[in-house]
Amino acid sequence: MYIYVFDICLICVSGVYEMSKRVQVTFTESQWELIEKLRGEFGDKDADIIRYIVLSWLSEKSFISTAAKNKK
Repeated sequence: MYIYVFDICLICVSGVYEMSKRVQVTFTESQWELIEKLRGEFGDKDADIIRYIVLSWLSEKSFISTAAKNKK
């Protein structure tokens, strides 16, 4: 079992940090092996890779576009 603590920062469109949150995440060995395969593609640091995965998932599920529309 792998336990990692990441500082997750959400960046708004203007490039200003909107929120910063520290999160502890636990992965099984097989989950971490999948994540390791993304090293270089999604970033070089663990936190960058996880951040990209989370933001990609949020985008795929339309959470980001829905949140942007609701702000207007």
